[in-house]
Amino acid sequence: MKQKQIDPRLRVPLALLSVVQLALTVAALLDLRGRDADEIRGSKPVWAAASFVNFVGPIAYFTFGRRRS
Repeated sequence: MKQKQIDPRLRVPLALLSVVQLALTVAALLDLRGRDADEIRGSKPVWAAASFVNFVGPIAYFTFGRRRS
């Protein structure tokens, strides 16, 4: 069976997107960890799980999950 290779022109953009995804996830989890439960809309475990859903989870957490000070 022949393995498919990633187009060399796509390697750098894919690597950059991977780094951004990882950074968003880590930032969301660290922010979530540092906040009290009353500073979060909803459940901390649910937001932690949602943070692992590609770009949508961390962006949703930063947009909707945190209460304004």
